[in-house]
Amino acid sequence: MWWENKTMRTLRCRLVQRTGVLGHLLTVIGEHGGFLGEIKTVRMGSISMVRDVVVFADNAEHMQALVEMIPDISGVELMEVRDEVLEMHQGGKIAIRSRYKIDTLSQLRRVYTPGVAEVCLQIKEEPSLARRFTSIRHFVAIVTDGTAVLGLGDIGPRAAMPVMEGKASLMETLVGLSGIPILLDTQDTDTIVETVAAIAPTFSAIQLEDISAPRCFEIERRLCERLDMPVLHDDQHGTAVVTTAALLNAAKLADVKLDQCCIGQVGLGAAGQSIARMLKHLFNHSVLGADISSGALKMLEEAGGTPSTLEEIMASCQVVIATTGVPGLIKPEMVRPGQIILALSNPAPEIKPADALAAGAAYAADGKSVNNILGFPGIFRGAVDANVPRITQEMLEAASRVIAASASLGELVPNPLDRSVHKRVAQAVVRVAVEQDLSREDLFGYFESVD
Repeated sequence: MWWENKTMRTLRCRLVQRTGVLGHLLTVIGEHGGFLGEIKTVRMGSISMVRDVVVFADNAEHMQALVEMIPDISGVELMEVRDEVLEMHQGGKIAIRSRYKIDTLSQLRRVYTPGVAEVCLQIKEEPSLARRFTSIRHFVAIVTDGTAVLGLGDIGPRAAMPVMEGKASLMETLVGLSGIPILLDTQDTDTIVETVAAIAPTFSAIQLEDISAPRCFEIERRLCERLDMPVLHDDQHGTAVVTTAALLNAAKLADVKLDQCCIGQVGLGAAGQSIARMLKHLFNHSVLGADISSGALKMLEEAGGTPSTLEEIMASCQVVIATTGVPGLIKPEMVRPGQIILALSNPAPEIKPADALAAGAAYAADGKSVNNILGFPGIFRGAVDANVPRITQEMLEAASRVIAASASLGELVPNPLDRSVHKRVAQAVVRVAVEQDLSREDLFGYFESVD
């Protein structure tokens, strides 16, 4: 949508009750490049009225210039400039609350002392009862060191907290799991592994988030080997799952047979490596990969991929996926007729879809269409419900197929807020867990209802 890369503010203005005042205000905003959104009357008086006017600008500087012009407009008083994004984050987006109302002594005794002692003793004798009698069953740690946050890079763990809260909010809203942000004030691989392993008993699964490559690969591998619970680095596998789902549908729309065509992956960071590995495993042939890092190319080769260059990929591959974070990297003249191009870097892609299509691509999309929200909630829900010791490649591929199949005709992916999609993803993961004999939970009646 056109407004996604715009700066938005709500301007609360007091306008004199006089013909043309509102029209003049809106005209000034429009003449100076601002776009108008919702206009809402807050208070109506006989002399003046207060209105909230939503305004979109190209960037923060453009917005500031618009705001500074308003006091010069006759009959208009600027009362407040509100940033609704910041307002939504006031006090954080998540909280832990009691499931029970505790307002009598008898309830207090059951929830806490002395009643809780019996529960503690039962878990001491049979540790597996912790899944039945505590919140561990639905707690998922969302762990970050803040080194690879969105398109912002290394901003530190505290600055990463709004993203971790967002992940937790989505996890609870979409699948009912309680995501608990864990901010680590260290970038040392050994310290991260030891810390996560030490706190792991609190949780039923570990979601690694926004940890930079190449450390993220070793951290995930070591935690998977050490912990008897699902561990998933979302930037790797969540991105790969949703990208693969998008590619499956793009291939249908472009009438391309993925098992018979050459696939290229441009950018071999956390997401790119995982995408290349998933596509190689799924379609049983090598994927070409390009990156400026020789270490990343070596890692791809060790996983069965083929090191290449951007120019070679654009010249020889019918499918091109880019996750470099470099806006405009792919030039229109590089595009060949009939290619599928998924330029997934946000907020600015390697090539704009419209430019790729104009240059002859059969299908093109950017990162706005490929969002990890479609993957990680359902994957973790299924893994936790089945109580698996690990998440397998087959579980991830099953999730990709379900996401692709859930999209409406002509769409690349389904609506990420459709809870039924996440339920189907969870069920797909559980089915594979049962098939692979990895489930350690009684799943009687599970496929009729997912909590």
